[in-house]
Order: sequence, then structure tokens, then C-alpha cells
Amino acid sequence: MHPIYFGKRSKKKIQLHDYIRSKSIPMSVILISTFNHYNRIFLYLIDSVWFSIVKVGSALEELLVVDSVWKRFGDKVVLKDVSLVVHSGEVVGLLGPNGAGKTTLLRIISGVLKPDQGTVSIKGFNPIDSRARKLIGFCPQEPGLIPDLTGFENMLFYARLQGLDGKSVVNRIKELSGIVGLTDDIDRLVRKYSGGMKKKLGLAITLIHDPEILILDEPTTGMDPGVRREVWRIIEEERKRGKGILIATHYMEEADALSDRVYIIDQGKIIASGSPEELKSKYGPTAVITIEFYRQPRDLGDVLRKTGLKYIVDGDIVRIHSSDPDRDVPRIVALIHGAGGTIRSLKVVKPTLEDVFLRLTGRRIE
Repeated sequence: MHPIYFGKRSKKKIQLHDYIRSKSIPMSVILISTFNHYNRIFLYLIDSVWFSIVKVGSALEELLVVDSVWKRFGDKVVLKDVSLVVHSGEVVGLLGPNGAGKTTLLRIISGVLKPDQGTVSIKGFNPIDSRARKLIGFCPQEPGLIPDLTGFENMLFYARLQGLDGKSVVNRIKELSGIVGLTDDIDRLVRKYSGGMKKKLGLAITLIHDPEILILDEPTTGMDPGVRREVWRIIEEERKRGKGILIATHYMEEADALSDRVYIIDQGKIIASGSPEELKSKYGPTAVITIEFYRQPRDLGDVLRKTGLKYIVDGDIVRIHSSDPDRDVPRIVALIHGAGGTIRSLKVVKPTLEDVFLRLTGRRIE
């Protein structure tokens, strides 16, 4: 009998017959149905005249459902039959290159655009419904900040647009200023803010009304690594509080680090979905050979094409997909040395989401 896993993140497993025995459940089990999508296991039991249901785990609530959405601008099809789901307490990554349709999809979800076909449901409401708008916090790539107001005044302005007022709003602004690291700058004019500070203020405004669903469009673009990780920390804290979070990004590391599940979008179509580990296991290569050069070989592209393997070039570093590193490494090294190249380091590592995208599309995310 196959082991059954309890809970979304739990690694604990138990044999079904052991569970039944431990709970003194009669063995007249007539139907067992496992609903993995909701992390539930139902045992439908009959013993003489009684019927009971045993529930293990808890359901994740569907906060956002996108169903078969299409969008065209003139003759150009921007979104093609896109479907996705975001549950409470999870971060869902929407990963794809610039121009893939991510921003258009987020604008439809937030009610800024209407789909040509398909539906979007925010806890059962249409995105243009005022009840849905109260549930969503949308942070666009470029937050709509008023440069001649202070950070505090910008937050107060957006709080009032949400119908919030009074002393509790001032306390909320102070709280969020601390969370995003703007306490010392909240009374400065926004036109004096750096790009990273504006991004953090935009995130704070998104959180001002404590929405259940966060829609974040490239929230860390242009940030230095330290600030980016601070934003990741905020997103993770909001997830722990039970928020459903959809984050559009073209940063592989970001999608991998934050996401419980990832939808990969390319040319307006979802081409794969699953947890980062599931995607890497299903679509990634067995291994990746990473090479850093002291001196690149003559005509690096020609050398790499001779390997017959898929590859990514990023400055002086090359990532080569391999199903058999023991076979491929000596041949690759010989080709590089034969073309006058000098290797600084060579490592065999696990695949990343960028390798998955390359495997699925034949190109890297730009």
C-alpha cells in the first residue's frame, strides 16, 4: 500500500492501514478518495448502520481563480487560454520573459482591463465589483506615487481612497513604514526617494488596507540584492499570515525562493506549472555543467554548438545541460582547450528554473 502524506509541507508519512488501526477505525472501508489539491483525505466508512467521514489536514481556500482567459490588442493575441489558481497562505509565481503577457494578466485580475474571453473570480466576485477590490492589493511595476507629497502623505492618500481614516490609519502607516524599512524617510518628499525606496513605498501602499490577496508585478525590479531580500522577507511574512500572493517576475532566483507553485508563461500561454522542485525534476536536465573562464576560447558560440548540448551564456560563465556529465565534461574541456580557452572553474550542479525555461522554449529568459 502506498504511503499517504499529511499536510502541505510535512515530510511525515504513514501507511493507511496503520492510520486506520491507530484510530480503531473498522476495516469495512468501502471507498477511499484522496483530494491532493486540497490536502484532504476522506475515508468513507460504513459499519452496520453508521456512516462517518474522517478529515485529515485542512483545506486551502481558493482566493483567486483565472479560467481560460484570452486577451487581444488589435490583431495581436496577448493572452491565450490562461488559467491559474491562488490559494490562501501560498505564494504563486508567474514566471516569464518581458512581453510574455504577465502585466496584462495582472491588470485583468485587478480589474483594470477586461478579458475578451474567460473569467476571473476573486472569492466569487468579478474583479470590477467593489467587494473584490477591497480584497485585492495590487502593486504595479511603477507605483502611482505623487512626487510632491511625502511618503506619509502618499500612504494617507491611498488609505482614504480605500475608505480608511482616523487614528488607526496613522498607526497603520507607522507600522508599515517600519515593516518596509522607511521609518526614517517617511516624512521626506517622494521625489527625493531612490528607485528602491519608491518600490518599498508602493508595497506599503499595497498593504495599507490589509488585503487578503496581493498581486505584485515585478516588485523587486531595479533593487540591489540586499533590498530585494528585504522585500522577500515581507512577502514571506504576509504568506505566513494567510495571504494569497501572486507575484509576476522574470527573476529565476526570486520565483524559486518565494513560490510554493510556479506558472511559466511564454508568448501569452501557460506552458508549465508546478512547484519549483516538480518543474526542475520534470523538465530540467539531469545536471548542469557550469564553466567560468580566465580566457574564453576563440568563437565561444562555435565551441558550444559542437557539444551538441543546450547551453546558456552569461558573461564569462557558461551553463551546459547534460544527461551524462562523466561523458560530457572531458569532451567539453578538450573543445575549450583546443580553441585556446582557459578554464577558471568547472562545477556540476543541479538545474534551476532558468534551465527549465531553456528546456521548454529553447531560449533563456531575458
